Amino acid sequence: MNSLPNPAYLQKAMAPTSMIVIGGGLLGAAIAYGASRAGASVILLDQGDIAHRASRGNFGLVWVQAKGDSAPHYARWCRDAASRWPAMAQELMTLTGIDVVLRQHGGVHFCFSDAEMEARQALLKRIDQAAGGIPFSMLDRSDVRARLPGVGPSVVGASFCPLDGHANPLKLLLALHAGMKARGVCVMSGVDVAEIRHCEAQGGFEVRSTDGRTWQAPRVVVAAGLGTTRLAQQVGLHAPLSPIRGQMLITERLQPFLPYPTEGVRQTDEGSVQLGNSFESVGADAGTTVLEIEAIAKSAVAAFPRLSSARLIRAWACLRVLTPDSLPVYEESSSCPGAFVATSHSGVSLAALHAAVIGPWMAGLRDEPVEISAFAGSRFLDPARSYSNAFLDAFANAH
Repeated sequence: MNSLPNPAYLQKAMAPTSMIVIGGGLLGAAIAYGASRAGASVILLDQGDIAHRASRGNFGLVWVQAKGDSAPHYARWCRDAASRWPAMAQELMTLTGIDVVLRQHGGVHFCFSDAEMEARQALLKRIDQAAGGIPFSMLDRSDVRARLPGVGPSVVGASFCPLDGHANPLKLLLALHAGMKARGVCVMSGVDVAEIRHCEAQGGFEVRSTDGRTWQAPRVVVAAGLGTTRLAQQVGLHAPLSPIRGQMLITERLQPFLPYPTEGVRQTDEGSVQLGNSFESVGADAGTTVLEIEAIAKSAVAAFPRLSSARLIRAWACLRVLTPDSLPVYEESSSCPGAFVATSHSGVSLAALHAAVIGPWMAGLRDEPVEISAFAGSRFLDPARSYSNAFLDAFANAH
């Protein structure tokens, strides 16, 4: 592993800071890594161990299928992110020696009735026609069993997208942090940001922590998870977010049986099986519940009966971050130019695009991305528009 930056990166790290990124999770780390990779001198302020790390509950999917119904710009965004993932995984491996364990051979969504099959096919066809380039195929009962011999008898079919895959979210976070440091990013841990001041006369921003430390730069990015809403407001940006609890289970290590990830069951590179796809609007409660653990386990066993005899090793929960429509927010402030906000539920799926496109754009080193205005948080201020959250709606219907 490259533990020390080379002299060129040391020289950049000593240059005047061009951008401050607030938030060291998957989103902030990818943006800081990408900005530094493009040539920016970056300071990243990370809350550290007290942060509600959404990556703890990230299912690790690199997922395209079914995303972007009624939002073709988001479907294209997910498609483009998935296409960039192999290059990013290889780059991080070369730079840091950390394998993020990308397995991108396609992903499966199970259907448990003919009606579900018909609805799923209509959904995916609608998204592909609106966005373009979102491939999928429908697998009947025999097709599913040919690919996945251990699937349960209640599964009548599935959808398959060759762009889908999965990675290890914790190894990705580790690799992004190692990559940032190798590229000269100054990572400050244990920083709880209290205030962002727009210093208009000096053409920049001052960021102050709760313990009184300050940092200055001409650009600042707020990617602070559940703290984003409050901090974004200080620089004229709107990013309404809600904490959504996600519960997870992990089994003992099993012999490999699942070559494709699904939205609720995936086998890790170590052999353990990760279960869980809950989206619970319960405020800041990150505890586990017997009812949801039972529901997750029953759903997994219905898909793969062999899991009924697998020992569960651990159950845990995290707080995910969702906007009212579940889509990301990326925006530059009109009242405080140089201030940006970034928030996304899909920290793994979109990581390659956050690094390759969002980071350099927010650092002022590339043009504004095509269709980025559609992701502006100001969309939620339009009284004529209403929003529904696809994740919460699907979870409620399943229960």
